[in-house]
Amino acid sequence: MSETAALQQESIWRLSQGRATLLLVAVLTILRFALAPFIPLAFDEAYYWRWSTHLAAGYFDHPPMVAWLIALGTRIAGETEFGVRLVPLVLSIPASWAVWRSAVILFGDRALALAALVFFNLMLIVSVGTILATPDASLLVASAFLLFCLAKISATGRPGWWVAAGIVTGIGCLAKFTALFWLPSVLIWLLLTPRLRPWLATPWPWIGGMVAFVIFFPNLIWNANHDWVTFTKQFGRVAADGFVPEYLLEHLGLQVGMATPVIFVLGWLGLAAFLTRRGGSANARVMIGALIWPTTLFFLYFALRARVEGNWTGPIFSAFAIAAAAALHTVNWHGAVEKFVGSIRPWAVPAGLLVVLAIYGQTVFGWLPLGNWDPTASRLGAGIQSLAEDVEALREAEGATLILTVDYPMNGWLSFYSPADRAPVFQFNEPERWLQELPPGPAELAGPLLAILLKNQSIAPIEADYGPAEQVTVLTRRRGDLVIAEYVVYRLKGAAVGP
Repeated sequence: MSETAALQQESIWRLSQGRATLLLVAVLTILRFALAPFIPLAFDEAYYWRWSTHLAAGYFDHPPMVAWLIALGTRIAGETEFGVRLVPLVLSIPASWAVWRSAVILFGDRALALAALVFFNLMLIVSVGTILATPDASLLVASAFLLFCLAKISATGRPGWWVAAGIVTGIGCLAKFTALFWLPSVLIWLLLTPRLRPWLATPWPWIGGMVAFVIFFPNLIWNANHDWVTFTKQFGRVAADGFVPEYLLEHLGLQVGMATPVIFVLGWLGLAAFLTRRGGSANARVMIGALIWPTTLFFLYFALRARVEGNWTGPIFSAFAIAAAAALHTVNWHGAVEKFVGSIRPWAVPAGLLVVLAIYGQTVFGWLPLGNWDPTASRLGAGIQSLAEDVEALREAEGATLILTVDYPMNGWLSFYSPADRAPVFQFNEPERWLQELPPGPAELAGPLLAILLKNQSIAPIEADYGPAEQVTVLTRRRGDLVIAEYVVYRLKGAAVGP
């Protein structure tokens, strides 16, 4: 075969590979959109939706971005599951583009960039996480665009990209405080990359930092006016003491699941190669590592002291997808490692796709009898719609003016899934979660009232304010034959004044 024919054949192969990649990513994206209307809201989604009905510059658990995006989505698509999730779903598309384009800029290899694009969309933080309206979804999008802005800074040297990076960082901080890890990440990148170090002597990185601060400032003001409740809650976790090594094993297992197993292995192989100065330019290696290591090391340390949720490391996965792709396309492996990488390479996409489809199937159909170990049943609102209808029927029968709960998941779920003309739902305890709302007024408190509690929750604190409670019935939350939880419904007389 002539050299020209070989080049033509390679060009055709690359074109077909690119089309196949785009087709797969398009199918994965369409699947996310298709599933979103049919999956009940997770308890935290319902909680954040309730926030979105009372917009503020901050909330007890997190900064306000998630509530703002839900409010936008429900104004477009209505008070539905799809409306709640619309904006994170849409934003996953430009986030994918940002990861792909960053890989092209940093490594100049379109095959690597296509692999990064696929890996990004197969990881559970994207394939599942962007279906759910949580702070992690918007933080993930911001992380993808920060990566893009930094890539453009290194490629073009244009100072305007520092302003863009500041905007993205400020938006990330309004999504979740984990974005604060980006500040040391960027500083490490500049310090360890000699040709970029002169930026530190210019005003531009500092201007970018000021832009981020200005965008984040409304949340700071809100926290200052509310006794710094969000900071106390989130940064208070850092003070966890003790030594619980099993949490570390749990954390590592969750990270394998979040990335999917083969992509997880490839990602850490890529990072290991970067540490030994293999794979791509020094700038690309340092940038990807700097966006991953600070967050990773902190949560590895923290996992020795307390439980770490799998999604808390979400900001690293945009860069991690590129590290995994680099392990396949830029690193010259030798010996046993070369054989190992060659053996797992064909399984990266099929294994990831299998994990994604299995979780989708379990979420929608509950095929596997996992009982109460199944988070797609317990954490998502499986059976909540039917339960809310039963509660509403009882409310009408009793003429209740208010429904009381003692936990925020049920408070959010009943608020969302009850009819539009519902009586208000009020969480009796934890008032700090509802600082943006007014408490019930005399008309709602006049009674009679209904209280709905899990079987193991005590009615005594509510009785102290609203008088003796009479058990009305026990309601069951189910998915098919699986009993997820049982709830006791009580009737109370009511009170003339609030708690």
